[in-house]
Amino acid sequence: MKFNLKGSIPALVTPFHDDFTVNYEKLGELIEWHIEKGSAGILVLGTTGESVTITTDEQLAIVAYTVKKVAGRVHVMAGSGSNDTVKAINTSLAFEDLGVDSLLLITPYYNRTNDSGMIKHFELIANAVKIPTILYTVPSRTGCHLSVAVVAHLSKHDNIVGIKDATGDFSYSSKISRYVSEDFHLYSGNDDTIIPMMALGASGVISVWANVMPEVVSELIANYLDGAYDKALATYKLHLDFIDGLFIETSPIPLKYVMNNAGLAVGPVRLPLDELSLDAKKVVDKLMSEVSL
Repeated sequence: MKFNLKGSIPALVTPFHDDFTVNYEKLGELIEWHIEKGSAGILVLGTTGESVTITTDEQLAIVAYTVKKVAGRVHVMAGSGSNDTVKAINTSLAFEDLGVDSLLLITPYYNRTNDSGMIKHFELIANAVKIPTILYTVPSRTGCHLSVAVVAHLSKHDNIVGIKDATGDFSYSSKISRYVSEDFHLYSGNDDTIIPMMALGASGVISVWANVMPEVVSELIANYLDGAYDKALATYKLHLDFIDGLFIETSPIPLKYVMNNAGLAVGPVRLPLDELSLDAKKVVDKLMSEVSL
């Protein structure tokens, strides 16, 4: 399947009211802002979107709202993965029916299958839908590893078009980069690895950082893809400390603190995530001032 998504794709936060209900008006504002600032696409219901505490009804409503609001102007990706293969298939089919452009499929967590189970899991989901699917490996969250051999196998599937690599392991990233082609794309899953991943052939980043500085991240990727490597590298190095600050505690706790203090009013995180600690706030406040937020 031909797939050509390149650029900055913010892994969108889910904005909440103070009573923790979904704030759709704010979600709409964020979508318009990201389109205006040059984001290539929008991911909803990813890790940054607190997908594990979003109910099924809320997930369907968020996807439906996003697809309608975007109205074909940029790519819409939705996280439909699960550690339950049947649930992931059903969710993927529902999101496909709602009109998303692609699906992000996290590795099965907690029950942590073996390689043969991993292959069957992803192939069954990819076979069930007609829209592109993208693998997502983030061992620090899931406690499981998507082996190089499994990536090599799945990269040949017509409906598996890429992988979001959030391992932070450049040995691993280098090995799976051998399978990058016109039919299988690599995306940086960590903002602090954007430039190294682009050097390995990544098509862009699925980004936490872009939630608060979408234009900066979009320009960084565009510069790199256009061959302006020095400009891209300078932007990357300038913001590395700030990027680290976004992960000083479990994401999206620091991110929502930054966004709220930058006037974006995205509301609280849902438990068991909690408010940023006082010591962390002091660090993040300093980092925000350094990048003029």
